[in-house]
Amino acid sequence: MVRFKNRWLLVEFLPISAGLNTHALEEITSKHIWAALKHSVITHFGNNGWGAVGSSLTIKYFSPRTNLCIIRVARDPHKIAWASVTLMATIDGRKVIPHVVHVSGTIKQAQLAAIRHNREVVARYRARAKTPVGYQDSYEQFLQTSVQEIEALPD
Repeated sequence: MVRFKNRWLLVEFLPISAGLNTHALEEITSKHIWAALKHSVITHFGNNGWGAVGSSLTIKYFSPRTNLCIIRVARDPHKIAWASVTLMATIDGRKVIPHVVHVSGTIKQAQLAAIRHNREVVARYRARAKTPVGYQDSYEQFLQTSVQEIEALPD
């Protein structure tokens, strides 16, 4: 028996907005991301590209709080999906810059990469604020909540 082999893309969508509105993607759902990704695949790779990717493409996780998304796609056409994510400019009319953080063969590795990425982002914010190492702030709660959300994903 041959199992279905996947690739898991961990993508961060960086919103482009006027001002410091960091919650620009709060109303975005995984359905919006899937539709935008479908549009990108068809635009850049045509119906053949969508035929290769479409049957296996799934948005497994999206957090509007962290703007992280985990996308599942079949192993063979995963480069088409990767390129299409990179070429996306908008999601539901909101301008974004997609950043593929990690590509893995299992969802567990994508989850671990997402947790690691969140910790790195928080460390950068703390370094900018010049906070001491043992300082307790709202980022601790943020990290705990995001870890719980990511680890709750079914395998």
